[in-house]
Amino acid sequence: MLFNSISFLLFLPIVFAIYWIVNKRSLELQNILLLVASYFFYACWDWRFLFLLIFSTALDYFTGLKMHDAKNQNLKTFWFWLSIGINLGFLGVFKYYNFFAESLAEALSKIGFHASFWTLEVILPVGISFYTFHGLSYVIDIYKNRIEPERNMVTYSLFVSYFPLLVAGPIERATHLLPQIKKQRIFSYQLAVQGVKQIIWGLFKKVVVADNCAFFVNQIFENSSSHSATELWMGMFLFSFQIYGDFSGYSDIALGTSKLFGIDLLRNFNFPYFSRDIADFWRRWHISLSSWFRDYVYIPLGGSQGSKAMQLRNVMVIFLLSGFWHGANWTFIFWGLLHALLFIPLLISNKNRASISDTKYNFKAYSKIALTFVLVSMAWIFFRANTITEAFQYFGGMFDFHSLSANYFYKNSKYALLTLISSVAILFLILIEWKNVTKGNQEVRLSKWTIFVLLFMLFCMGTYRNQMSFIYFQF
Repeated sequence: MLFNSISFLLFLPIVFAIYWIVNKRSLELQNILLLVASYFFYACWDWRFLFLLIFSTALDYFTGLKMHDAKNQNLKTFWFWLSIGINLGFLGVFKYYNFFAESLAEALSKIGFHASFWTLEVILPVGISFYTFHGLSYVIDIYKNRIEPERNMVTYSLFVSYFPLLVAGPIERATHLLPQIKKQRIFSYQLAVQGVKQIIWGLFKKVVVADNCAFFVNQIFENSSSHSATELWMGMFLFSFQIYGDFSGYSDIALGTSKLFGIDLLRNFNFPYFSRDIADFWRRWHISLSSWFRDYVYIPLGGSQGSKAMQLRNVMVIFLLSGFWHGANWTFIFWGLLHALLFIPLLISNKNRASISDTKYNFKAYSKIALTFVLVSMAWIFFRANTITEAFQYFGGMFDFHSLSANYFYKNSKYALLTLISSVAILFLILIEWKNVTKGNQEVRLSKWTIFVLLFMLFCMGTYRNQMSFIYFQF
């Protein structure tokens, strides 16, 4: 069930209405309703993987209790590693096994050994990376004595499988979400209005911005050799807005939907394309994942303590893991490596936190924002390409200035119209976010007139009739 589908448009009001009706009876009944709705929402993708989600939930619930009640450290450690091993094992089998098998076979063939490994004909369970990380953070926090285990199975299950965040985040923490699930929620008209506005804003980003950009992006990236340098540059920038509109749009819909139920989710984006350097970008992009790696990998490795060599090692590990988390392909690993290489000069010069206190908007700031956006956009090429070879060919074509035409975008009336729609949508997105970021708003605030314009653009310029899946569902 997609957020941008008619089925979700019917599902949400029904759950919302029943949710606030049963709220008058008991909190437990309210949580059971949300849990059932969440399992139904997930089963709409593929009911068979619902059993994997339930097993993963039960595993972490059980091992969490066992760790807390363990009579000695050895027994506690046993239950900890059992949970970590099984969770990462499932993630490895479904997401990474074929990648490792094929990569190893290819590497052996290059040195004269012809090996053949079994590959698995499996479908990647939607959201497995997200709900696995939910469970891992919970288990790690218990092991580190940061929290006590949740003894109510319904409450914990809802924490893992809460439908607004289940398939594409944000990656929640037990310390943030569990207390909200355990306390009585009271309906707030003001919060509900905010939620509806955020849903509309998210749908605009997904349906009007991302999906219209996708029409050109898919054709350009799939056949980049037939396009001019100008068209390749345009394709690169369009993908930058496609992936931002797509993923941040999902997060906005998730956060807005959750507000309807009186639950606050972690913010996942903070106007990332107005970042002044790569370090600033990663403080603003996919915040829940960046903070997860910071808290559970980077800091345990030593963080920014120790020698520069150790700091550089930690940075490299974090960015490579972040790339690998996104998918089982060398393109994602190379994408992570590129960001590490862009981050390292800031770390060496001790300027990786300089942008936090730099809040002025002047020519220097605009130059930094423009440069960071271009660098991030160039790195997106490797994220979007099917192979590293294709990515380098695309990148090379951008600097082949024998042809600078952009005829592809205007060769017929349909393409010309889509070009106009994409341009207007992107411009509107930039203007709205720029207005909010310069005012220091933590999230986009929309007036009644802006909402009216957004709804008009959704109906007149959107692709709602042709539902397109969200990019991050494959991760």
